[in-house]
Amino acid sequence: MSIIEQSVDNWQALLELGYQRQGERTVLAHRKHYGPLMVQRPFYPEPDVCHSYIIHPPGGVVGGDRLDIDLVVGAGAHALLTTPASGKFYNSDGIEATLHQQLKVESDGVLEWLPQDNILYEGSHTRLSTRIELAASAQFIGWEITCLARPFSKTSFNSGHSRQRLEIRREKKPLFIDQMTLAATQPALTEQWGLENYSVLGTLVATPVSTSLLESINQYQQGETDHRVSATLMNTVLVCRYLGHHAESARLHFEKLWRIIRPQMLNKTACVPRIWST
Repeated sequence: MSIIEQSVDNWQALLELGYQRQGERTVLAHRKHYGPLMVQRPFYPEPDVCHSYIIHPPGGVVGGDRLDIDLVVGAGAHALLTTPASGKFYNSDGIEATLHQQLKVESDGVLEWLPQDNILYEGSHTRLSTRIELAASAQFIGWEITCLARPFSKTSFNSGHSRQRLEIRREKKPLFIDQMTLAATQPALTEQWGLENYSVLGTLVATPVSTSLLESINQYQQGETDHRVSATLMNTVLVCRYLGHHAESARLHFEKLWRIIRPQMLNKTACVPRIWST
């Protein structure tokens, strides 16, 4: 089905965003959307960085829905994007819902991609993919957090599946490819070699980084005991993992890592999006 075709029972949504450097700051120079997916007016808590919030007004995604985000950060531009709330993927009776994100950063550009978590409700069937294309001198910091059902509501992921893929390429050459399939019937959800019954998993990536930054992250994470965390350096890509039981704890943990990464990598202190405090 084309992105511009709409059936009675599902939504097809497209959001195109283009950021450009103009003088001393970055502006949202291109914005196009179809269906229930849009961006709020940019904010400038930092003079040169454009902060944007992507919103999905329906608040939830069901089987057959498809959301596409196509984002370009132009040469020398710096954009920070987040979302005001969790993404919610509902019971879909076996029909897949799709979220596809294509993020491109051109020469000397910087993208900070810091969305809230995605909640996969019991019975949901999803395909989630994020592809980051980087120029030789581009910089990227981003994370993805997935919550299986809602433990606070005493629900669990007893049925459904999710196919997820995260890919980073620099000058079209793969730097990092991470893919997995989560199915309610898989032992990977419960066994010690898998998720070990943790209901929240997250991945933070940043590139390019040095071994000194990895050492700073590992030093900070030594005291973590309430959840499982790790950090490794794959060539120039820092990969941090999180396993726990609370999506908010995952975001707060990644926020603390971001506060360490940003000054060393971008020479900027962390400027927390104000929507996280509401």
